[in-house]
Amino acid sequence: MPRRIELETGELVLKEEEIEGFLEREVKPIGNTGRVNCPKRYIGRRVYLIVTKEEKTTG
Repeated sequence: MPRRIELETGELVLKEEEIEGFLEREVKPIGNTGRVNCPKRYIGRRVYLIVTKEEKTTG
């Protein structure tokens, strides 16, 4: 079962020494779900996916 993390507004704290980097990706469809690719070097690492409120604009 997927792990769900509940965050209260204004309660998210990220410390610089705990973050290796940021990636920006678009969620692609696959069957009844979606996927986001990331570099192979992160296999086995814990990552958190943050979904923005804005949808991608085409242009």
